[in-house]
Amino acid sequence: MLRVAKVVPDVTGVDKSFDYLVPSSLANRVEIGVRVRVPLHGRNVAGWVVAIGRPSAGLEPKKIREITRVLGLGATQEIVDLADWASTRWSGRMRSLIATASPKTLITNIPPTRYTTREVRFASIAVDEINRHGGGLIQVAPLTNLATMVCAIASDGPTLVVLPTQSRVKLLVPALKANKFSVAQWPQDWAAARAGVDIVVGTRSAVWAPMARVSSVVVVDEHDDLLQEERSPTWHARDVAIERARRSDSKCILMSPMPSLTAREWAGERVVVDAQNPWPRFTLIDRNLDEKWGRSLLTSELIEELRDNSRRVVCVHNAKGRAKLIACGSCRTILRCETCEAALGQLDEATLDCPRCGAKRPIICQRCGSSKPALIKPGVSRLREELEASAGRSVVEVTAGSESFNHRANVFVGTEAVLHRLHSADTVVFLDIDTELLAPRYRANEIVATLIVHAARLVGRSENQPRIMIQTHSPDNELLAGFSTGDFSHYRAKDRSRREMLGFPPFGSIVRVSGAGSRTFIESLSGGLQLGSTLQTFVHENDSGLIRARSWQEISRTIAQAPRPPRSRLVFHVDPPRV
Repeated sequence: MLRVAKVVPDVTGVDKSFDYLVPSSLANRVEIGVRVRVPLHGRNVAGWVVAIGRPSAGLEPKKIREITRVLGLGATQEIVDLADWASTRWSGRMRSLIATASPKTLITNIPPTRYTTREVRFASIAVDEINRHGGGLIQVAPLTNLATMVCAIASDGPTLVVLPTQSRVKLLVPALKANKFSVAQWPQDWAAARAGVDIVVGTRSAVWAPMARVSSVVVVDEHDDLLQEERSPTWHARDVAIERARRSDSKCILMSPMPSLTAREWAGERVVVDAQNPWPRFTLIDRNLDEKWGRSLLTSELIEELRDNSRRVVCVHNAKGRAKLIACGSCRTILRCETCEAALGQLDEATLDCPRCGAKRPIICQRCGSSKPALIKPGVSRLREELEASAGRSVVEVTAGSESFNHRANVFVGTEAVLHRLHSADTVVFLDIDTELLAPRYRANEIVATLIVHAARLVGRSENQPRIMIQTHSPDNELLAGFSTGDFSHYRAKDRSRREMLGFPPFGSIVRVSGAGSRTFIESLSGGLQLGSTLQTFVHENDSGLIRARSWQEISRTIAQAPRPPRSRLVFHVDPPRV
């Protein structure tokens, strides 16, 4: 009987599997998940075996070509099945998912297993309680000792730990090794993870690690956007972990200081609150009350903090450059681009730039000819000048593009990047939290909460009365009130009610469609979605749009069945974090 392997080629743009004969010389080496070389369209390409069985219906055996070589190990049957599910869940290509689980270099052999015998169990009240639930959600403080909890979880068996950043991985691995656990750091220790160790630790791609057996899957800071892949398919490590644990009958444990609504809905009653390590002190500054500084982001409370030379202050404002929105100082006309009519920003003292098309021009009003701009929304560079004048000491600007800066300074201003580039501070000030809080995104509150968690970790190590100051025109916002009082019940109830009413995730699914042919494709779906779903198109230069439905199953089914426009190159981003 013919033995045929279905192979997914490692070729960009190819989104299907092909049949290949398994030659007798390779029969003992060809198995599901291995990386092989096969002929395809006149050339030899690499690929992965995703199934073994009989030829596809209607395919003549004499036309099936053979696998030419086994290159090395790749995924496992478990991971291939998981990737097949994820390619449907996020309407993407299976190739990229299997590639994520495979080693970066060719590996043909794996070392012996390195499981250790535990003579002493590590204790954690929160972990003991979550184990009684068979998994769930642990709400932790920003500076909770992760090593203690992970050790307690790993005492029950092999554990996979997923974190949002490489820096946190590098801090956790030595602590686990110090407690005599065998640890594989993903992806560099791929072979050890495949062979079997006590704990595998890595960033979001580690959720695809082909471990021999898994007792628990742990996702730390499940709320963090870094756990979601930005490119299509836009899989989220939290959701993959939940599905992987369900399929393998293992425990899934999510941890977060500010759990997402998706995590809370999944966990239900299986929520444990770890009361260790309290949050720092929060101060809400109502900008509506400070008339003197009504046109500036520098409030009286901020200036007082800046002038205290004993404190290290970090100011956060997510707007680079000198200004992101400016008007004419004479006629108050918003300065716009002549090419695309987008609002112009101020690049430097003499230049305006367009964030949409990149055009640049001098600071001159098209309407009255004045060269005196009025800053409506200042950027970081302009704020640095104002802060220096008020603080009476130097201020360092930090953005994602800052290659180097003076780490010894005591006052910083920057975009969100400043929270990640520094190691400590006494005070973090959000100069204009309303920019993120009132953004037209369904997850705006969760994005703000993530920023505040980063700030809490930055000031948490300070012994000089750590403090977070939040300047806002919306002091009654449920989330901000929760940080002030420590009671988030009202915020969670309102956030859940709002999303459920509007059908936003986790009570529905959203897909952003982009690429050539997007408009034609979206318009063809106008009658294809079930009652209760909505279809929206937006007039953008790239003709991108949104599809919204009651579930991801409905959307994935619709996308799979809908015909593609000729010469289209569609890209689907399912449940993107910033829509």
